[in-house]
Amino acid sequence: MKQPWAWYIAGPLVGLTVPVLLIVGNKSFGISSSLRHICASCVPANIPFFKYDWKKEAWNLFFVFGIFLGGVMAVNLLSNPAPIEVNPKLAQELAGYGITDYNNLIPEDIINWQSLFTIKGFILMVVGGFLVGFGTRYAGGCTSGHTIMGLSNLQLPSLIATISFMIGGFIMANLILPIILSL
Repeated sequence: MKQPWAWYIAGPLVGLTVPVLLIVGNKSFGISSSLRHICASCVPANIPFFKYDWKKEAWNLFFVFGIFLGGVMAVNLLSNPAPIEVNPKLAQELAGYGITDYNNLIPEDIINWQSLFTIKGFILMVVGGFLVGFGTRYAGGCTSGHTIMGLSNLQLPSLIATISFMIGGFIMANLILPIILSL
């Protein structure tokens, strides 16, 4: 349990959530809609986007809470105290950007409260967070909803969204992120 699961075990388990959700409750897999449900239940504003019967989608909130709870349990019971293993070539490249600490999944060299108030930190955390939220809303769902649920249902918009996610990820990782990290 403390080692990563092989792709041929983890992949089918994730993939099986789609038919289970459809067969058991005629529900769609996706995470981003849970934020809308939370806002609809907590924000008393008269905003049309939040005026719907969010209680019919309460299962999604339990699902997201289960993901959170699973993450807490994994960190407390199954975490590996060893530093993250990074390919030596990647470590050398990252060292050029000032990233040398691999004790956590997210490099604290760039993602921390102090760097939030720098240009690089602001772009990575605030602008990046805004773009992820905007993209999720613009695409009509998140990567898990489109790629796992939408593709399994052979939906053309999900195929287009997934291709866009991949192209955007390649462009970001190979062209834009090095520029941001060098700031």
